Amino acid sequence: MIAGGGIGGLATALTLNQIGVDCVVFEGVRELRPLGVGINLQPNAVRELYDLGIGAEALDGVGVPAKEWALVGLNGNDIYSEERGTLAGYNWPQYAVHRGQFHMLLADTFTARAGADALRLGARVTGYRNNDDGTVTAFVETEGGTQEETGTLLIGADGIHSAIRAQMHPDQPPINWGGAIMWRGTTLAEPIRTGSSFVGLGTHKHRMVIYPISHPDPETGLALINWIAEMTVDPASGWEKSGWFRPVEIDAFAHHFDGFKYDWLDVPDLLAKADVAYENPMIDRDPIDCWIDGNVALMGDAAHAMYPTGSNGASQAVIDARVLGAMIVAHGPTPAALAAYDAQMAGPIGEVVLRNRGAGPFGLLNMVDERCGGEFDDIDDVIPEAERRDFMARYQAAAGFARDALNAAPPTIQPGARAADLTPAE
Repeated sequence: MIAGGGIGGLATALTLNQIGVDCVVFEGVRELRPLGVGINLQPNAVRELYDLGIGAEALDGVGVPAKEWALVGLNGNDIYSEERGTLAGYNWPQYAVHRGQFHMLLADTFTARAGADALRLGARVTGYRNNDDGTVTAFVETEGGTQEETGTLLIGADGIHSAIRAQMHPDQPPINWGGAIMWRGTTLAEPIRTGSSFVGLGTHKHRMVIYPISHPDPETGLALINWIAEMTVDPASGWEKSGWFRPVEIDAFAHHFDGFKYDWLDVPDLLAKADVAYENPMIDRDPIDCWIDGNVALMGDAAHAMYPTGSNGASQAVIDARVLGAMIVAHGPTPAALAAYDAQMAGPIGEVVLRNRGAGPFGLLNMVDERCGGEFDDIDDVIPEAERRDFMARYQAAAGFARDALNAAPPTIQPGARAADLTPAE
């Protein structure tokens, strides 16, 4: 049983279906819709999607391969840039995708393979009970009331507000907000730089992130550009607005970015032409030492909600699903599989959560701000090239997508692998 039909829950469901384990996904919303804006799928996650049979043609329908990752200072001069995906020597591309369209792709693929009944909408898991007979019962809230569903394992993929995590760790601290507010949206515009560049612009306390999430229209040359406008304020009073992710008018925040205008990019114009904008705080949760309780395991944001500074939140959810599947291949759908998954993942990914809280790869913007206030003529006079590249290499290694290691790694799940059958012989 999988609690939550988001990206992580559906990646888990597709993996279990692939290795021959029957599963059902309980999702609280009554109708799935393509909500959200842009996210990035790193090469380590794209590798796993390819192995699930979700290839380039499908991903090109919901996004675009990324060619470049770049940081730019306040006065528009480059701090750091590198090629991404296959251009950087990876065996797999990096994709910038529309989150909602990618989510629907996963849902449609899963129901096509497992049947529509395997994804139950309007059914929210509110808690669980490990049973003496080795099974686990999920408490599922539906329109008709709460019912009990019993199965072999329960996977909590129910997000940052996870009810399963709250039961597993009742003394966990509240959601952490460090003071950063994000305004997110999309605009039809001409792509900049390579035509498929991820650009972080400004300082660590006042920045824009811009990248395309569609191929350009062959007639107009316009693509759907995802943007994130971010400012850091005093977090002492906590997040006091009504929602965690809410629509907002452009003029409520655009004035903060009036100065972000260069010969190669006009941010005020980009924001003015936006078709949608949302406001939300940049939030995460403190890492936890253990993701399991008997026949129950956490994954995705329920296990490791992290700041979106490393572009690897969704990617890590896909990796979680595949590592969990590999352990079920080895140990069967058992608590032993969950324990092996927890032993491999919880500690290292908890460290990634803290790295992202410390600005992740955007930490270079912190360094530039500290050394020169964000404005410079020659970045080598501020941070030497070797120091910049070493900084990025350390982050990529910690996040699990260092190029050479990833290219040399065997498949997480071997083609054709099936879950171990631990049924006693008659």
